[in-house]
Amino acid sequence: MRSKWWIAAGANLAMGVPGVVPVWLLWYVAVNGPLADLGWTRREPTENDGMLLWLVIVVPIVTAFVLLWWLANDFARRWNTAAARVYWPVCALVTLVPSATLVIFF
Repeated sequence: MRSKWWIAAGANLAMGVPGVVPVWLLWYVAVNGPLADLGWTRREPTENDGMLLWLVIVVPIVTAFVLLWWLANDFARRWNTAAARVYWPVCALVTLVPSATLVIFF
């Protein structure tokens, strides 16, 4: 039986498009929170509501996305014969392709 990577690649590219939102939210929290505390970035000057509000928004969105991503990949994994140590990292990287494309070109 052949490994059907096109199923996993298609599912992860499709998940990567709405996945841009959780990636951006995580980046925003990191830049305005821990990275700013370390002095590696500057906080958004108009961000004065604190990070709790952002965490209330970010945690449910990221949790929902990760759950849907895991369920989609668990379903697609049934048709793929690759080892789990190869399958899951490749799927995670393919999911980040739309976000990386936006970072590079825009």
